[in-house]
Amino acid sequence: MQPSRHRHRVLAVAFVLTLAVPPAVQVVVDLAAQRVPGGLALFMRPPTAANLRSAENDIERESWFAAAGRPLVQQARFFLFADPGQDTVAGRDGWFFYAPGLQYLTESARRESDSARQDCLAAVCTFRDQLAARGIHLIVVPAPGKASVYPDKLTARMTAAGSPYTPTRDLIAQLTAAGVDVVDLFEAFAQARQDPADSEPLYLAQDTHWSPHGVRVAAQAVAERVLDSGRTDPGTIDYTLDPVTIRRLGDIIRMARAPALEKRIAPESVDCLQVIDPRTGKPYRDEDDAQVLVLGDSFLRIYESDEPGAAGFISHLARCLKRPIASIVNDGGASTLVRQTLSRRPELLENKKVVIWEFVERDIRFGTEGWQPVNLPPPLPSARGRSASGF
Repeated sequence: MQPSRHRHRVLAVAFVLTLAVPPAVQVVVDLAAQRVPGGLALFMRPPTAANLRSAENDIERESWFAAAGRPLVQQARFFLFADPGQDTVAGRDGWFFYAPGLQYLTESARRESDSARQDCLAAVCTFRDQLAARGIHLIVVPAPGKASVYPDKLTARMTAAGSPYTPTRDLIAQLTAAGVDVVDLFEAFAQARQDPADSEPLYLAQDTHWSPHGVRVAAQAVAERVLDSGRTDPGTIDYTLDPVTIRRLGDIIRMARAPALEKRIAPESVDCLQVIDPRTGKPYRDEDDAQVLVLGDSFLRIYESDEPGAAGFISHLARCLKRPIASIVNDGGASTLVRQTLSRRPELLENKKVVIWEFVERDIRFGTEGWQPVNLPPPLPSARGRSASGF
């Protein structure tokens, strides 16, 4: 029996409406929000691969239909297939991993990965030279992703001693060969994991970030390198520690955007050590005129401006150095945005002897804005004088 012409017409109209209604509704939503509709934005920038990818991400992020339908789809995927979402990978023993971090490791042989690494190398060397012109020493700290430290929590085929290959090792070797001072946290964390007396995890099970113990191991390693550089001496402030326990639902769980998953998984209990300034009796605070400036991403933000405050890398680095420091932090923006902020606030470089630049390893390839060249304002005459003397 042949379908009737009327049925054909109904199906055709339904198909056209399916294609036409979502973009039409989205245009209305965009105009109501006083922003350029995503489709028109495609024609307002040169059609480069980066611009097209950016426009595609903007359309996906701002889509009303995607925002309304995504939670339902995510819940269905979780209940039917135990799939926590495209950015979330379930590991072993209740551990979760951030998919872009795994993508950085597994796609390391791709051409764009090597290109990004060369861009990173060039940006670091240029920044090193810009700071050296002011008599300031640069120390670079690539932060390991969780899978690089805990591959055994991702799959039973890996062991704690069998860390996966990471292209960050190649970058560290290239930076070292170029004369850049680099702290190898991969080695520091591997030693911590191999210490039979050290059973505390270095990363959170539900989160992309390091644990409070990982914070302290990293801060100690960086502080030792700062002091070994001879550019600054230990201070005289004996910061004290105040134990604080918080409850934290990991960012990987929240990024899954699956309410059913959030309800099913209890927040982690996290034991932090808050750094207290004995001069005030209050939690640690930065001082802009300090001798040390640290730049970085959310690995510096966690526990610091997040709950409980003054318990993150910045505070513990200050504790190890026995002196306050200054900082610029931008989530996901350690590749370029923190340098852009510094270029707009060059006064932060006054009195500086050391700049520490931290960035998580996945951002070597996926960092916000990539590794753009950033021009710092010319150094002040006094800074040139320090450069000539070496301090």
